[in-house]
Amino acid sequence: MLGFNRWHVLKGLAAILCIVGIASLALSYFIPAPPSNFTIATGAKNQTYEAIGKRYQEILARSHIGVELRLTNGAVDNIKLLNDPASGIKVGIARGGISDSDRSPDLLSLGLINYQIYWIFHRATETLDDLRQLKGKRIAVGPLGSGERMTTEKILGISGVNSENSTLLSLTTQEAEKALNDGQIDALFLPIALDAPILLSLLKNPHLRPMSFTEAEALTRIFPYLVRLVLPRAVIGFEAIVPATDLILLATPNIVLVRKDIHPALIGLLAQAIVEVHGKPGIFQKTDEFPKLTDPEYPISSVAADFYKNGPSFLNKYLPIGIVTHVQRLLAAMFALVAIVLPLYNWVPKLYGWIVHRYMRKLHRRLRIIEIKSQTQLTASQIVDLQTELESIDRAAGLLPMRHSDLFLSVRGSVNSARTRLAARLVEVRNRPAKAAQGVNLKTRR
Repeated sequence: MLGFNRWHVLKGLAAILCIVGIASLALSYFIPAPPSNFTIATGAKNQTYEAIGKRYQEILARSHIGVELRLTNGAVDNIKLLNDPASGIKVGIARGGISDSDRSPDLLSLGLINYQIYWIFHRATETLDDLRQLKGKRIAVGPLGSGERMTTEKILGISGVNSENSTLLSLTTQEAEKALNDGQIDALFLPIALDAPILLSLLKNPHLRPMSFTEAEALTRIFPYLVRLVLPRAVIGFEAIVPATDLILLATPNIVLVRKDIHPALIGLLAQAIVEVHGKPGIFQKTDEFPKLTDPEYPISSVAADFYKNGPSFLNKYLPIGIVTHVQRLLAAMFALVAIVLPLYNWVPKLYGWIVHRYMRKLHRRLRIIEIKSQTQLTASQIVDLQTELESIDRAAGLLPMRHSDLFLSVRGSVNSARTRLAARLVEVRNRPAKAAQGVNLKTRR
């Protein structure tokens, strides 16, 4: 039966609603909404990583994303937290030389954001120009378990300086400066930010002297995460000529790491914050030099790389992040619908035409049976049965849609012809007894 009634319409609507519901659930799974808040593992209070985290916090607040800063002991703790799925930490700031993709396979890099610069200061009464000369000295190298200590111990270790032949002290930068001024230590080997007030104090102190890493190039080949930098004479204090000479320095890149299961929308927002905070020129960088998409230790996030190269997507430019996800779902549903409807638009008419013609062939077969039977010897009751079947065929032909009127007319024409022949046969069969009786009467009279 090719007709449609209200029950068919209701079943069709129910099917559509089920499909829409299943599609919505699937899209919610494959395109989940981004969380409205997350936590960044930074570092100790009032240190560089916390300051960076606060800048990110301010920028992401514009997009109505809440950012909590988790104070830690630094990069080593941050990577431990990121490697632990149960920690709840999906973003952390770290430095090179602590881990890599082999030891931390679930982490992605959002690029290098700036440099963590290492300095060696010693008392001006001594002449030190080689790392090997620190053997036997009392050296402040950073707190135990910290990222800076891991780096300083590696650099000193390759120079033959270790805890067996020297005194390596766990002091903060402030503690090390005081101890150096008081003569309690011979040198400090620590990372210090260029804009840190304590650095200017150390450089201006006539009783202290910075040391150049004369073999920095060799160290960068041995430890690929290290970078050789040159601090030009007088660049920090031009009038006072600070520093007094060019200094060759070593640095490790600071990086933002994320877990691979973080929402892609958050990566885009973090990438935007990174560009805003670190894309400006500085003493060791040109405009837009950072973030850098070269990380020797971790794979770069494809979402971040795309943002750095092409900027925010069209939707992210003009829509809030919460709405972007819903629009993405809508677009995905539309594309899926088009992908389904276009083939159906091509094949459904063919399938429908095949069904109609198959339906017509059945009617023609039924008509053919009636025609064959009508040519045999039939009783009146058999002819009536054929007429009933013929009317059934006629009603079935009436279900054909108007655009198949040629098929309808073909069947209707065959039905009318058969109807005429059967009516004639029925009259003939019914008149046959009367003619036979009339013939008998004529013979009797004779």
